[in-house]
Amino acid sequence: MKRGKKAEEAAADGENDTGSASAKKTKKAKEPEAPIMYEDPPDKMTSKDGRDANMKITSWNVDGLRAWVKKNGLDWVREEAPDVLCLQETKCSEKALPAEITSMPEYPHKYWAASDEKQGYSGVAMLCKTEPLKVTYGIGKEEHDKEGRVITAEFPNFYLVTTYVPNSSKGLVRLDYRKTWDEDFRAYLSELDMQKPLVLCGDLNVAHQEIDLKNPKGNKKNAGFTVEEREGFGQLLGSGFADSFRELYPEQANAYTFWTYMMNSRGKNVGWRLDYFLLSSSLLPGLCDSKIRSKALGSDHCPITLHIAV
Repeated sequence: MKRGKKAEEAAADGENDTGSASAKKTKKAKEPEAPIMYEDPPDKMTSKDGRDANMKITSWNVDGLRAWVKKNGLDWVREEAPDVLCLQETKCSEKALPAEITSMPEYPHKYWAASDEKQGYSGVAMLCKTEPLKVTYGIGKEEHDKEGRVITAEFPNFYLVTTYVPNSSKGLVRLDYRKTWDEDFRAYLSELDMQKPLVLCGDLNVAHQEIDLKNPKGNKKNAGFTVEEREGFGQLLGSGFADSFRELYPEQANAYTFWTYMMNSRGKNVGWRLDYFLLSSSLLPGLCDSKIRSKALGSDHCPITLHIAV
């Protein structure tokens, strides 16, 4: 999620008391409220049905791949060491990819999608330790696929789809297009799900419920929290998919994945949960954990990681 979102404010700072000297002796200025930060709990490596996790997937909107590499994003990736790394908003054509990532020996199988028409716009990537059975790009509709927003990899027991969902933009100028996208993308996923179960990850550019952003009341008419976008997400869940984080942590507040660069929003934890792992319902018994790595820096989003037994 990017520019165009209404800047949010954390709890108001206390104002200095401007009363008399005697009043100052008896009344202290209100202390600013300390921000409530999210603490990522220890990783759970066993599913509800007793299986050990055998697949680790990380997703990260990097807000520009080249800048993210310069900010040492790859150091964090090597430490996290997922089996598959999915990136969104790479803003980079394949010919302009940094050598630091194209030469990574940890991920010999790398796949890239970029916007056909706009340089430095959109784009997704998938880096795999083991080769998928098949990799496809887009969802089969030119109006969507020209923006480089989807990569799908088929593995023996599931599909993995990574996406950067279109932003409805400032003034909601792309909301109608977003509604068309949501419908077409849901149909694409449902068709895949009939063949084998899937994991969807990426920046879905919507905070589903009020618990998923710091300031719901002030953002109901802003991109990412409109009724239309939230209903579109609800329809996706209703098509047989589950939000892995809320499956495990249904009441967890203050858990966000995006913070605007303005107003020290990240330091105050004034954020939005826009990045998700959605699972086909048949994969839920193997869900071990869904992580928000909120301390990882390098973008205005943080990475998320899925542990699953498949």
